[in-house]
Amino acid sequence: MTVLDTRTPAAAAPSIVRRARARRYLMCAPSHFQVTYAINPWMDVANAVDVDRARLQWEVLRNTYLSLGHRVDLIEPMAGQPDMVFSANGGLVVGGRAYGAKFRFAERSAEGEAYAQWLAGQGIPVSAPRQTNEGEGDFLTLSTMILAGTGFRTSLDAHIEAAEVLERPVVSLELVDPRFYHLDVAIAVLDDASGGAPADIAYYPGAFSPHSQRTLRDLFPQAVLCSEADARVLGLNAVSDGHHVVLPAAARGLAESLRGRGYTPVPVDLSEFLKSGGSVKCCTMELHR
Repeated sequence: MTVLDTRTPAAAAPSIVRRARARRYLMCAPSHFQVTYAINPWMDVANAVDVDRARLQWEVLRNTYLSLGHRVDLIEPMAGQPDMVFSANGGLVVGGRAYGAKFRFAERSAEGEAYAQWLAGQGIPVSAPRQTNEGEGDFLTLSTMILAGTGFRTSLDAHIEAAEVLERPVVSLELVDPRFYHLDVAIAVLDDASGGAPADIAYYPGAFSPHSQRTLRDLFPQAVLCSEADARVLGLNAVSDGHHVVLPAAARGLAESLRGRGYTPVPVDLSEFLKSGGSVKCCTMELHR
C-alpha cells in the first residue's frame, strides 16, 4: 500500500502580500442542468438535481465574482445540453486567441461549436481542434506554461496541438484516478505568476501517476498538497484571482491551508453541481489575456 504525504509544506513568509488581478470569466446559466446520463463516476441518473437550488447556487457564484471586481460574460444555454453549464470545458483562451474543444463523449459534442461561435463573436480567433480535448477542464494556464491533463478526456496529441496553436510550452500530466477525470479537479492554480510573482498551485498527489507526481514536485516544490478528503468534495475545483480563492465550502482543510499562505478563501456551496462531477472552476472559463 502506498501512503501519500498530504501535509502542506511550510506556509509562505508573512511578508508575502497576495494581490488580486481583475479577471474576465465566461459562464453559462444552468437553465437545462440535470443529470440525464453518466459519463463520470460522480453521475447517477437516479440522483435528481434540485433545479431551483442549482440556479441559486450558480447565481451566488456569479455574484461572488462580480463582488470581487471581475467581469462575467454569459453564453446562451442550449436545450438538450445539460452540462453546458460547465463552461470551463468549452475551450482554452490564452493571449487573445482560443483553442476550441472537441469532447470525448457524444452527449457533449454540440457544446464545442457553441463555445467556439461565442468566442469568435467576441473577436477572439478560434483554432478548430483536430484532437480530443475538453478545454480548461484539462488545460490550466500559467504565465510561462500550460499544465495539461491526460488519461481520461484529453489526448496527448491535443497537448501538442495546443502548444502549437497558443505558442506556449505545455507540461503533460497523467491522471490515474477516475474520480479526478479532469485536471481542474486535481489542481488549482492559486497564483499564475503574473507580475513576476512565482507560480503557486495546490494539488492532490493521488490523482497523478508517479512520474507526474515527480514532475509537480520538481516544478512546484512549495505547492499546497490537498488531502484526499478535500479533493473528494472537489475542493481543488477552485478559481483564484491571486488573492481571493473561490472554492467549495466543504473543503475546510484546504481553505485553512490557503489562509496560511496569505490567500483569502471565499467558500461557496455548489453541492448540486457535484452530482455531475463539477464545481466552481468547472462553471468558469477564464478568458486569459
